[in-house]
Amino acid sequence: MTGTEPAVRRIDTTRPHPARVYDWYLGGKDNYPVDEELARQIMAIDDGAPRAARANRWFMQRATRLLVRETGIRQFLDIGSGIPTEPNLHQIAQAAAPDSRVVYVDNDPIVLAHAAALLRGTPEGATDYVQADARDPERILEEAAQTLDLDRPVALSLIALLHFVADEDGAYDLVDTLVGALAPGSCLVLSAMTADFEPENVRRGIAAYTAGGVTLVARSQAEVARFFRGLDLLAPGVVSVADWRPELAEGESDLGPGPVSLYGAVGRKV
Repeated sequence: MTGTEPAVRRIDTTRPHPARVYDWYLGGKDNYPVDEELARQIMAIDDGAPRAARANRWFMQRATRLLVRETGIRQFLDIGSGIPTEPNLHQIAQAAAPDSRVVYVDNDPIVLAHAAALLRGTPEGATDYVQADARDPERILEEAAQTLDLDRPVALSLIALLHFVADEDGAYDLVDTLVGALAPGSCLVLSAMTADFEPENVRRGIAAYTAGGVTLVARSQAEVARFFRGLDLLAPGVVSVADWRPELAEGESDLGPGPVSLYGAVGRKV
């Protein structure tokens, strides 16, 4: 596990952090008043934000089940893993294939402080945690290669990450670099915020995040599809995460009415 400086000393509780806001939406305890304040501001604009967080989490679980069961992939690289919320990706993968190997990547010190929860996997498989910035793909690949065999297919998970990376900061180049380093048969699992369904609510939400010092970008369906250029999109393509392969759901509850402003998709490298 990378990162030796005590995590607690580096946790900034004066500014909201997306991972901690997300944790609050999911009912977690690893957040601070500044995170709750921003979360409540967003909910005042769009009370569906917790629904979107749950739908996004369930999308990750469904996509992981599909990859293990239908593609034979046994290696996973989850970048922007966030604060551990069970079931985690490795628990989904290893429940179906105990020999699955998973590497989590995040740069938030509070995630590092809870990384032990991400490392309790099966004895047949492997789990590891790398502390690194998502915008440093070369370092991520170098660290991940200590646990994963990059000459064999890997599932790259970028779940609710890239709406925090602007185009001018290299969002598309980042994905191209990561996917380009993976073997044929690898898959990209990605979800990202959109304003296609609720443009005014999303615009106001972005303004609230910006006021809190957090970059947030909404992308159209075509802009999200661009992340999958050169890949074969698995059915049903780029759709709201709530509508992606619902037959793979396990233990999900009713989200209730209203749209979920996150696109999700899975693409395969040939």
